[in-house]
Formats: sequence, structure tokens, C-alpha cells
Amino acid sequence: MASMGAGPDHLFNLRNSFYLGAYQAAINNSEIPNLSQEDIIERDCLVHRSYIALGSYQLVISEIDEASATPLQAVKLLAMYLSRPENKESTIASLREWLADPTAGNNATVRLIAGTIFMHEEDYSEALKHTHSGGTMDLHALNVQIFIKMHRSDYAEKQLRVMQQFDEDHTLTQLASAWLNLAVGGSKIQEAYLIFQDFSEKYPMTSLILNSKAVCCMHMGNFDEAETLLLEALNKDAKDPETLANLIVCSIHVGKQSSRYLSQLKLSHPEHVLVKRAASAEDNFERALQSFA
Repeated sequence: MASMGAGPDHLFNLRNSFYLGAYQAAINNSEIPNLSQEDIIERDCLVHRSYIALGSYQLVISEIDEASATPLQAVKLLAMYLSRPENKESTIASLREWLADPTAGNNATVRLIAGTIFMHEEDYSEALKHTHSGGTMDLHALNVQIFIKMHRSDYAEKQLRVMQQFDEDHTLTQLASAWLNLAVGGSKIQEAYLIFQDFSEKYPMTSLILNSKAVCCMHMGNFDEAETLLLEALNKDAKDPETLANLIVCSIHVGKQSSRYLSQLKLSHPEHVLVKRAASAEDNFERALQSFA
């Protein structure tokens, strides 16, 4: 995890790949020599979080055992939470036990995973209880995301300023700035687009960067360009939920059929918010029809 201290960063490239959505590249390039024990644990956390991002939950669950370090145990909890929605209450109960322990509860990775899980649960106050004090760039970036979801761009901006004071050029600082610009909207959308454009020129193109640029384009009304970017993202990963969700929205705006993308999203990610909204709309429509029957 990106600490906010001095010293050489042996995991810079690995961490950067993870932040920008190059998950397979992070996994492939994780054999780094001469790491300290602390760096080895962080390296393993980044690798397993990359597997989680690729949907390989069971691999993470099977590889991390009870003898593994506390940060890795936290990453395993995230894999369990995402892989078994029906058992999420027991996973959250286990997480609360970890958080109640003074040593484990203060671990930066445990706090990051707690914030991530409670953000998924839309329990933002509980998430912030564990992330608000920051201490790492990852935690401050997560705080920015949480405050944006709470529609509190003022608090998100305060977190961003802390990140900028530490390292204005850090990948997470740039990403957080783009997220906030998107949330604020208006003329800030162009600034967000330029940040993602800069990433696309410096680093290999990923689905995350393509989707981010596409969302900016849609906000600016450039749906044809957005569709081109999203189809490129789809070629990289045909099951990526954000690509499919964005293609649904984009297709509607350009007057094209979106049903195939929605079917793909239902099959691969039935818990996605867009799937739930579509199901709710269908239920409301059926009830409306019955009221006229």
C-alpha cells in the first residue's frame, strides 16, 4: 500500500499497474528481487487484489490460509465477500471481529478492505469510521470515492488536497482529481478527460482508462467517441461489468439496441446496480399493466 513516507518504492510499477487496471500485468510482473518482508506482504496483497479484480475469487480464497499475514487475511475476506453474496453477513461479522482487535483494526490494509466492503454496502458512515484518519494514499483515495458517493464533493476536495500536498503527481492523486472533476461536472469534465488522456499516452491502455475516457465523453455529449472507446474496452474484456453498463447507457443515447449488453450483464454480474434497476423498472411496468387489466 502506498505509504506517505520517504524512501525508495520498490513496488512502484506493480502498484501503478494495479491502480490503472492493468491487473494481469501486475500479476505477471510481481517477481521483484530483494524485497523486505513488509514489501513482500504488500506485493502479495496487490497480486491477490489483482486476482479479485479479475474475478478469480476462489484462487485467492484457496491460496491465503490461516498462517498468512493479517493484511492478506483481510484481502481474503474481500474475496469471500464478493464471491458469496448470500453469505456476506457472516463475512462482515468476521470483518468486525478483526476491526475490534486493537492490532488488526489499526492495520492499513484491514482498514482499506473494511472501507471497501462497507462502501459496497452503502454504509458510508461505517466505512469512514475506519478510513477517515488516512495514513496511506490508498486510504485517502478511498475517502475521496466515499465522499463522492455521499454527494459531498467539499469533503472529497479536502481529502484530495491532502494527497496533493504529499505528491501531486502520484497516480492516485491524479485519479482522485479526475473522479472529483467528474462528480463536480460542467467545465471540470474536460479536465478529467485530459487526466485520463494523459494516462492513455503514458501507459498501456486498460479497460479502466478506456471506460473513464468514455464516461467523460458521454458527459460532454460525445456519444460516438464514447462508443468507440467502449467497444475497444469490450475487446479487452467481454465480461467487464462497467464496460457493459456504460455500453447500455451509450447505446440508448445513440439509438442502438442495448438488450444484448444488458443480457450479458445479467448473466455475468447479476448483482450489478444497473441489473437491479432494470429489474425494478420491469416490476413497476408489470404492476402498472396489471392495474389497467
